[in-house]
Amino acid sequence: MLIVKFYLIIISCLYILKEGFQYLLRYLNLRHMKSFGNNVPPEFEGYINRDFLKKVQDYEREKTKIDIISSLSGNIATIIFIFLGLLDYYNNWINSLNLSFIVSGLIFFLLLSYASTIISIPFSLYINFKIENKYGFNTMTFKLWIQDFMKSVLLSTILNGIVISIAFWIIQGNPEYWWLWLWLFFMTFSIFIMYIAPYVIEPLFNKFTPIENPVLENRIQEVMEKIKIKVTRVFKMDASKRSKHTNAYFSGIGKVKRIILYDTLLESMSDDEIIAVLAHEAGHWKKRHVLKMVIAAEVLSFIGLYISFRILQTDMLTQLFMIKQNTLFAKIILLGFIGGIISFPFTPFASYISRRFENQADEFALKLFNNKEAMISTLIKLSKDNLSNLYPHPLYVAFYYSHPPVIDRINKIKKYL
Repeated sequence: MLIVKFYLIIISCLYILKEGFQYLLRYLNLRHMKSFGNNVPPEFEGYINRDFLKKVQDYEREKTKIDIISSLSGNIATIIFIFLGLLDYYNNWINSLNLSFIVSGLIFFLLLSYASTIISIPFSLYINFKIENKYGFNTMTFKLWIQDFMKSVLLSTILNGIVISIAFWIIQGNPEYWWLWLWLFFMTFSIFIMYIAPYVIEPLFNKFTPIENPVLENRIQEVMEKIKIKVTRVFKMDASKRSKHTNAYFSGIGKVKRIILYDTLLESMSDDEIIAVLAHEAGHWKKRHVLKMVIAAEVLSFIGLYISFRILQTDMLTQLFMIKQNTLFAKIILLGFIGGIISFPFTPFASYISRRFENQADEFALKLFNNKEAMISTLIKLSKDNLSNLYPHPLYVAFYYSHPPVIDRINKIKKYL
């Protein structure tokens, strides 16, 4: 009993250290921005002033504040659920219903997903209708928020319901090799979703129409044909009905690739700047970044599922956390909790790979489009349009930035030969 309590104390301390370190990173980021954020970078001179930088600081500070409050509420919920007996009570209640294995698993995880969604509601409302409103980004009505929320819950219920039911059906029917069949199912399902998303999921939330600028569309098609990327159409998305933030992206895989431009992007950028954005996105495809990330994810998933299988075969987790009913559902929750602690130190590596891919995409865009001025002005406009922090702390960047800081990107573009 003493050894169990000892290990439990170690796990709880590691969890507190992990969460505390994340709060420290947020603090360092804000302090770094406060120290340097009043200076207009040479790269942005003539585009912004000190009043704009103050607005950026205020926006970043308010976002971080609500992020910390949201994180604290999640931490409190986790501690109550994992360490103070709520998981044991919930697990016993599900078990007392005497339902089949698959139905029990479905109810167990769907109810938890609903609880997580409910906890997030006040923060989503505050971010959209308080912070985003204050800084001129939000264009969403409360009615539209409700519609999006209901669609998201319904969609996640359907998709999660399918995944959970099939997963536990596989586990029940293949007790010795379920980890392998489960890995194959997850991989197949994720690829299937990537194929159908442009035609089934994305139109549930946004309207996609062909862009109304035939000259721009022809230029885009010419650029894509030059590098042998087949794109079915170039579409405009009505992003402005929710937000004034700007963006563009490729959607789908294989023969269903589409270029999606936010209508806000089309309004704020020139044709050359839009081509620069898409040349960067094309770089990701030509450098096979998406494929590399999918392969890496599948390799890690394969290893993770096998290790999970070996651990879940034992009663170690339920004994360690003093769970009375030794169910697979409770063990999965506990394994996920511990996995989050163990995987956190690897976050900088994943972020580094992502930033490396972004630099490679910038290089590709420069070779393809050969217009430094357009690429630089695009980055400046994107930063202005989205009130991006121009002075993030290096350690915060190392852990959380999937893209290099914008000033670093601009300087690399300037130096590119």
